[in-house]
Amino acid sequence: MRFDIITLFPELFAPFLLTGVTRRAYASAQVDVRLWNPRDHAEGNYRRVDDRPFGGGPGMVMMPEPLSRCLAAIRADRAEAEGGRAPVVLFSPIGETLNHAAVERWSASAGAVLLCGRYEGIDQRFIDAHVDVQLSLGDFVLSGGEIAAMALLDAVARLQPGVLHDEGSHQFDSFNPALDGLLDCPHYTRPEAWAGRAVPAALMSGHHAQIERWRRDQRLKVTAEHRPDLIEAARLAGRLGAADEAVLARCD
Repeated sequence: MRFDIITLFPELFAPFLLTGVTRRAYASAQVDVRLWNPRDHAEGNYRRVDDRPFGGGPGMVMMPEPLSRCLAAIRADRAEAEGGRAPVVLFSPIGETLNHAAVERWSASAGAVLLCGRYEGIDQRFIDAHVDVQLSLGDFVLSGGEIAAMALLDAVARLQPGVLHDEGSHQFDSFNPALDGLLDCPHYTRPEAWAGRAVPAALMSGHHAQIERWRRDQRLKVTAEHRPDLIEAARLAGRLGAADEAVLARCD
């Protein structure tokens, strides 16, 4: 899959693409990431990409023409056939909130063009003409779309085969359908006792069924406490059994 990123700050992505467990996805081009600076497609000595907003007000607005030229260059480089174009994704407060289900869809796609806005925003005419999808990380505002783009890339990369050391590792992540959409359980490692706190006895039992039941119970308790909406979604989907409901009844 290929992700083309339109950003005024491509240098922000260099350390991200070269560190961490997901770097092998980028190094092998399993997740092919290409960076495009709209300033390279601006005119004049100053390569201007923004201007003051019509109607007044604070801040600057990214101009449509440099973005349009940049996108045209990406389309040409991808050699896309008409009707087979990669979608243009804008990270925006009005977008759909990114979640696990959306990440799974993107991880199985051919990629996209990720548009990272800056300043007060992007000229609406460019959005109307070219943007296909708008995504948000949540109800807060960032200085630009780069962090959101990195979040999407990281989430997508770790779902690719061979990227994580353990092939099935991501199946035990929070929100994964393999866990019925619940949050993950607490985890422990050596030493067995630390600061007066011991590892739960079930995890030391060596009894696989007992360990799995403990982990399931903990996932239910953590989710009920922190994200009760996920419990209701699991109920509606018929994913909770009688033993699960008994655990949840004790949490009330």
